[in-house]
Amino acid sequence: MAACAHQLASSPSNMDYQRMDIEKEAPEEVGAVIRYNLSESAISDQTLGSLNISIPTDLVLTYTEHKGSSKIRSSVANASNGALAPDDILVTAGASTSLFIVASALLGPQDHLIITTPNYATNLETPRAIGCDMSVIDLQFESQFSLSITDIANAIRPGRTKLISICSPNNPTGTVIPTTQMRELAVLAKTHGCYLLVDETYIDLMYLENGEAPVMAASLGAHVIGVSSMSKAYGVPGIRVGWLSTTSPALQESFLAAKEQISISGSVLDELVAEQVLARREELLGQTHAEMRCRRAQVASWIQAEADLLEWVPPEAGVMCFVKLKVIPAGGTDMFYQRLLQEHGVYVGPGRWFGRPDTFFRLGFGWPSSKELEEGLKAISAVLRAPH
Repeated sequence: MAACAHQLASSPSNMDYQRMDIEKEAPEEVGAVIRYNLSESAISDQTLGSLNISIPTDLVLTYTEHKGSSKIRSSVANASNGALAPDDILVTAGASTSLFIVASALLGPQDHLIITTPNYATNLETPRAIGCDMSVIDLQFESQFSLSITDIANAIRPGRTKLISICSPNNPTGTVIPTTQMRELAVLAKTHGCYLLVDETYIDLMYLENGEAPVMAASLGAHVIGVSSMSKAYGVPGIRVGWLSTTSPALQESFLAAKEQISISGSVLDELVAEQVLARREELLGQTHAEMRCRRAQVASWIQAEADLLEWVPPEAGVMCFVKLKVIPAGGTDMFYQRLLQEHGVYVGPGRWFGRPDTFFRLGFGWPSSKELEEGLKAISAVLRAPH
């Protein structure tokens, strides 16, 4: 028995889990030393009261529908303007669970994955833990983090490439892949027999200056999978409600089987809150968009004033941006982050969270209040301009 246990423990097919920097250094792990949290990629956390949530005392604490609340799935489908149906949606415990389900259901050690970066860390870490072969395509600051379809086409390995994974709207840059390119990418994937995964968590936070309506990824073909969440746009990460979407019945069945083996169903309380929030979707998003445009302008003015030290690619979506240091601060980047936190209580997301040098940092402008954002930006300027 002991020998058998040893063989299982050392099997090369085991998932090789490792904690990610972005989770080890998450604000909730760092603690009370943070006064101005500018590291977040979501709007401010909401409360039951701020969202007018009503929890009936006779709510039965039972299992929910295994695919998730029909009201949630209908709300998500309705946002697609008829492109998707409720049966195309599977509700999960946050987008992170959706991403895990997709990776673990589709990828094995023998498969090849193409992924663009920067990206949400889970999109890289779960395939790494599975042990599949990965081709990473870095989106470059110098090209405005734009996607090259040619680069992806050149990375495809016929017969081996199983999945192409992208993040748009992007975390942490806030950039968006144009719809025309998304359609080209979907065609490319289909031509080579690949699945296409689009982490579209920020689709409800697109600013749409050009008037182009967002296209939900799963509407681009049965081989395309979209993943999203309520955590970022609605300020409710604690209810753990996200979803994946696909028009493929076979994929839906596989993904549902994975969910059932992970959790059977979602939380009846979480899904009740989600239903009530999504019932006010247009109202809440309208308020959020108006406020976040102001916050984005606030950050733009600050970066313009610090143009000798900082540069960025203005975000087209989300409530964060990826700022680049043009000049190394006094003492180096480690000292920069240390002084920000210890002397000013300001926390930003260092570039290493996204596989980039710490001369980049994610700056969130949606989580703090406008006044807290202002104070945090002032502190960053002070540390940047501190004498050597």
